[in-house]
Formats: sequence, C-alpha cells, structure tokens
Amino acid sequence: MTELRVSGWEPGTAETPKAAAAYVEFRSVLKSFGAATVLKDFSLTVPKGQRLALIGPSGSGKTTILRILMTLETIQGGSVWIGGAPLFHEARGDALIPASETYQRRQRRHLGMVFQSFNLFPHLSVIENIAQPQRLNLKRSRAEAEARAMELLDSVGLAHKARAWPDELSGGQKQRVAIARTLAMDPDILLFDEITSALDPELVDEVLSVLRGLSNRTDLTMLLVTHEMGFAREFADRVIFMEAGQIVEDATPETLFIAPAQDRTRQFLRKILPHTR
Repeated sequence: MTELRVSGWEPGTAETPKAAAAYVEFRSVLKSFGAATVLKDFSLTVPKGQRLALIGPSGSGKTTILRILMTLETIQGGSVWIGGAPLFHEARGDALIPASETYQRRQRRHLGMVFQSFNLFPHLSVIENIAQPQRLNLKRSRAEAEARAMELLDSVGLAHKARAWPDELSGGQKQRVAIARTLAMDPDILLFDEITSALDPELVDEVLSVLRGLSNRTDLTMLLVTHEMGFAREFADRVIFMEAGQIVEDATPETLFIAPAQDRTRQFLRKILPHTR
C-alpha cells in the first residue's frame, strides 16, 4: 500500500473525515485474491453501537469484511477506519503511510472475533482458554483473569465446565466458550463469522440465545455474518444483502425481510423464506 493523502483528516482527531458518527468504515476498499476481485470500490459505514447483519450467497465477500477488520487479510486499495483512526495506515505529517505491526496490534485491541471453528486450545482447560489471553495481552494477574473468566462462563451458562477440557464439550458449548473468551478481551467491536454453521441443528439455538442476551445487555458494535435469517432479523438493527462483493440492499430488518426493494434480494430470500414478496 502506498502513502495516502486524506483531505479533511488531521492526526489525533477523534472523527473520521467523512462523518463523526462512523465507528467502522470502509472507504473504496479493493480486495483481491490473485486474479479474483472480492471487494471493488467497497464502502461501508457502521455507527457505534449498531448491530449489523451481513447476509448473501457464499462468496459474496461477507467473511472477507470481517477478516479485513481483524487484519487477517490485507487490502490492495482504499482505507479502513476504526474509531476515527485508520487501520492499515498511520499518520506521518498530513499523510497516511502503511501501518507498522505495533500500530495494527494496538488498533486490533478494539476488536474481537468469534470464528465458526471455535479455535480453542485443546491442551488448556476451559478457564485457561479464557484466562491466558487476558494475562498475555491485557497483563492481568492470574486471579484477575480467572475471576473475569468465571464471570463470563457464568453468563454463557458454563460455569460448571470451567475445569473441563475442550474435547469434553459439545460443539455448542465450545462456541459459547469461544464467545466468553472474546468478551474477556474487552473489545468495543464484536465480529461473528457464521458461528453456528459447524453445529448440529439442535445445538444452534443455545449459541444464538447467548447472542440474544448479549445484544440485550450491551451497547457493543456488532457485525454478524450468518445464514440464520430468522436470527439476523431478530438480532440486527440493520441488514445488508451482498453479492459479488457489492452491497445490493441495505435496510432495516423489517424492510429487508418483509418487503425487500431489490429483485436480487427477493430471489435470495424466497429460497429461504417463502413468504417474502
């Protein structure tokens, strides 16, 4: 990535150039994998505290958005902003230069991601899976980290599994531990990537119920990629339907799921929700 000049931005300001309300922002982002362009001139603004659901067919770019925010993927053009500061660039005078790893690590502290594959450490107990990242990254003492871990395990209904090993848990329990581990890092922004797709159908609701409770008792900014349309409608303040790396429709759940404006959105939803007009 080359140096960028950003009109209207001054180092150290708390606002993005485009709008003070933006908390997560993609500006004309280009993302390719080899010859395949996944996102082209992609722009998105998410206000602080919003719960956004990203839906659409496989390969539409939804998960790539989350992976870019976690810096698990780089971008080839444009810029991404978190809390009024660039993610892949940092300030040098009135210009933005490619960010150092130290800078990006500091920016990533704002974000936490829950993956579909759990990513628990098999050689650590449940409580250690939640406590160890706090000790390493937040420099909490063992007592502080384990107290926070127990608090969060209780909130997801798994306090009785604190000393269990990951391979002793069901898939739904593993995912609830993964959610607790992410929350223990005190993120401002939560990213959920198809977190029920690896679960048996009877285990899906126990994970979704945790998210329901979380959304009811917190004002965290949340981005959710999901194929669970009923949950997206219940969970989100805003739903975006994507295809081929583009936003096809951006609306409230009430509008998008009941009376979508775009033909392509209707075609997609009719396959899942037959009542869609």
